[in-house]
Amino acid sequence: MTRVALINPNWDFGGSIYFGCRSPHLPLELGISEHYLKAAGHKTLLLDAHMFDLSLADIEAELRAFGPDQIVITTAPTYLFWRCAPPELRVPQELAMGVRDLAPILVAVGPHGSTVPKAALRKLGTDVVVMGECEASLLRLANGERDFPGLCFADGASLRVNGGPQAVAFRDQPPLDWPEEMIRRHHHHHHRFEAEPQAPGAEVESSRGCPYNCTFCAKENFRNAYRKRPPSVVLEEIDGLRHQGIEYVYFIDEIFLPNAELLEGLATRGLKFGVQTRIDLWKPDMLALLGGAGCVSIEAGIESLTVEGRAALAKNCKMTTDQLAERLVEARRHVPFVQANLIEVPEDDDPIVQRWRRTMQDAGIWANDPVPLYPYPGSPDYQKLWGEPDDFAWERAHRHYLAMFGQFSDVQNDRPVPLEALELQVAS
Repeated sequence: MTRVALINPNWDFGGSIYFGCRSPHLPLELGISEHYLKAAGHKTLLLDAHMFDLSLADIEAELRAFGPDQIVITTAPTYLFWRCAPPELRVPQELAMGVRDLAPILVAVGPHGSTVPKAALRKLGTDVVVMGECEASLLRLANGERDFPGLCFADGASLRVNGGPQAVAFRDQPPLDWPEEMIRRHHHHHHRFEAEPQAPGAEVESSRGCPYNCTFCAKENFRNAYRKRPPSVVLEEIDGLRHQGIEYVYFIDEIFLPNAELLEGLATRGLKFGVQTRIDLWKPDMLALLGGAGCVSIEAGIESLTVEGRAALAKNCKMTTDQLAERLVEARRHVPFVQANLIEVPEDDDPIVQRWRRTMQDAGIWANDPVPLYPYPGSPDYQKLWGEPDDFAWERAHRHYLAMFGQFSDVQNDRPVPLEALELQVAS
């Protein structure tokens, strides 16, 4: 039996370009890992420092009482945001330094190590970095294995990278359950705008990966191939959450695809939920079913308003801009909040974009001011610019982003600062 502590840091995003939501969410990668560890007979301690607002001293006290053999730290706030993670590692660096001497083995999981494992290991000072989806690898580490694909670790004076990022089957993932107090504290309803929360929210994963390969999406080194869980299992997990008093679920799926069996099951649960999807994949009858099932929020990736722009982003979209607009309006007939996501691309003329945004807003659809594109390491956009990511990949992408854009979008309030100013500097 191995004693494994799984820690979600207490995130602070000051000065970051972080595009994700800054409220606490369920640390799904750690919850899934804990499930498999417990099932195999290992002892676990799940510390969500963000949800519980734990200080470093609080974390250290919990760890000393638990006496872990292994400590696991994630470098992004929940699986939902692995593909748009904070580029900087300052918060997990500080946590790793604080707990370094409290267990024989310190492990990091997350998108940074999945993309540039050696750099992540050096910066964090961990013993092991897990590349890719982490639940199976953490179980193998707890079982005493050390030499298998998907790990980076010190091998004498050098760092060894075993294979590449790993993926799990996912389709066989059983229903998850969460501590009552964690759910009770989950006040945030992700991407919900039509009403104020009256009870806790939660996040659920019904599918993983995406069948599309848009250039801007950093999913190639983790959560790539599309897989989905049986609707009956997803509904069983949701029923457990309902029993704990939640009223809203956000599906973290990269792309929530039409699934009549799941939607018909949700319709009998009386819950509200939100999704992110591609509107061109939904026909009017399925949009009606989506709204009838309880969906109150759709985040739809439109990205560009021109055929040329969508082609440059490899959207593989067969609809025209007018058809996309019509489908958004149809969605709004059934769902209270519909968002059309736009990315800043050279093919789109700004006055036309702004007119389209006003037209959509007049129809009750929120379309954001186009977001400057960040070439995340692990995305096709990064590879087009510089090739395969090396140890300097995050710094290179960050400098490029700051140099390219003098102003940012309406979803980003503060000007980001250089990566070197955000991270703790470590000797190479």
